[in-house]
Amino acid sequence: MSARPLTDEQPEPATRHLLILPDRDAAEDAAQEVVDRFGLSEEPQVVREALAGEDDAEDAQWLVVIEDPEATLAVPALDAFAAEYDGWHEAG
Repeated sequence: MSARPLTDEQPEPATRHLLILPDRDAAEDAAQEVVDRFGLSEEPQVVREALAGEDDAEDAQWLVVIEDPEATLAVPALDAFAAEYDGWHEAG
């Protein structure tokens, strides 16, 4: 049995993951924990993202940006990890 070649219908593996979290504390804690839990070589970047049209600092999401150039991180595991911090995961 030979492996099927990739087609336009099959998505390429994600090389960047975003954990979208509700506040800065959760994002900073998750950024530290994700290094140990997933064996990352460096701590991911934490970024504040204001919601569209909102000026209030309370109306912001915090992103933990995880670079995964080898596409080795398991999406279901990252989904579950983000949920532990009351957030969600997006692969990109």
